[in-house]
Amino acid sequence: MLSLIGLIGGLALLIILTIRGTNLFIAAPLCALLVAISNAIPVFVGEVNFVSLYMQGFSGFIAAWFFMFLLGALFGKLMQDSGAADAVAQWIVNKLGRQHAVIAVILACAILTYGGVSLFVVAFSVYPMAVSLFKDANLPRRFIPAVLAFGSVTFTMTSAGSPEIQNWIPIQFLGTSPFAAWQVSLVVAIFMASFGYWWCKKMINKAVAKGECFSAHADDPIQQDRTYPHPITGILPLLVVLVLSYLLHDSLQQLALIVALGGGVLSLLIINYRFFINIGQAINVGTTGALVAIGNTAAVVGFGSIAKSTVAFQTAVELMTQIPGNELIGAAIAISVIAGMTGSASGGQAIVLPLIAPHYLDRGVNPDELHRIVAISSGALDSLPHNGYVVTTIRAICHETHQRAYWAVGALTVVVPLLGLALAVALFSWF
Repeated sequence: MLSLIGLIGGLALLIILTIRGTNLFIAAPLCALLVAISNAIPVFVGEVNFVSLYMQGFSGFIAAWFFMFLLGALFGKLMQDSGAADAVAQWIVNKLGRQHAVIAVILACAILTYGGVSLFVVAFSVYPMAVSLFKDANLPRRFIPAVLAFGSVTFTMTSAGSPEIQNWIPIQFLGTSPFAAWQVSLVVAIFMASFGYWWCKKMINKAVAKGECFSAHADDPIQQDRTYPHPITGILPLLVVLVLSYLLHDSLQQLALIVALGGGVLSLLIINYRFFINIGQAINVGTTGALVAIGNTAAVVGFGSIAKSTVAFQTAVELMTQIPGNELIGAAIAISVIAGMTGSASGGQAIVLPLIAPHYLDRGVNPDELHRIVAISSGALDSLPHNGYVVTTIRAICHETHQRAYWAVGALTVVVPLLGLALAVALFSWF
């Protein structure tokens, strides 16, 4: 019982501290220490202790995914500094018209995310355009975080072919490809995109009907007066990433993503070289951003490493993997719960897959189906209030509060993916 209380208490404290803005490098090990003490895990002494367990999870995640985070962040910052990301976003706006502000922002985020740009960089890049569009359309700005998140972390992040790591982590455990179960993935992505957009518009229209409107902030971004490249120069590097990842995934497996992102960076440098404002600064900022992003995720993975060493965690995993009936349901529940506990889709996968992948493969579960279920389920409960991307987008990028903005974010990034997950399980069961 004490083990369970400590595990739940540590998770609750992590959520509270994160919402209150505490740095994850402080909050995650502090909460992990609480879990360790309540589970009689020695802090320093012994072969198995708090420090060694935490750092194994922390350093292991960085060792496995450092180059993906680094190249993804560099690619995104170079897209931003060259103006290529803005050019693609403006092209979408011009085609749709400013009256379609919501769908324009969603599509801009979706194209950049599916092209391999880091989720955090997408939010930073598209936010200025979102403010401008919402201002012109006089829409409540508290919905901007939800629109940015919906276009980035739902129907694109976990879909077949996505270069985001949430779609690549299962490969090393299941021996699959990033295009695993693409037929079902396509159906689920279309459902999430269409239903989520309908729900988003409904929430915004309801708020507008109640008299809500756009409110300007003193620190709103100002559009830069600069020469932008042609939109095709932003789309071509995205295609390079997608094509290389497709061609090389069979031979290189997880390493294909490094080659694909590296190819995207090189093609971007070559095509848009004359449009860069400060390429040196972009590289420095991108590198720092990669370290912060992977560090925050690794900090939470470290918390998960302590959590998975507890009796309560092991009992919970055993119960979830022994759920009678469809094995995919058990896998979906296990991944969803742990991703929710860690507040990280990638972190949740990295913790749970080594434990459950052999179990389900031995029971004859189709690896491609399991891959897609793992990817989709990891992108649902991970978006609870303590998720690093959620906190950054709401507070640091959009300068909103959880009280004002999180309900819409939760609806579009938790509820919609859960419905998509249910649809995926149903489709795999029927066909």
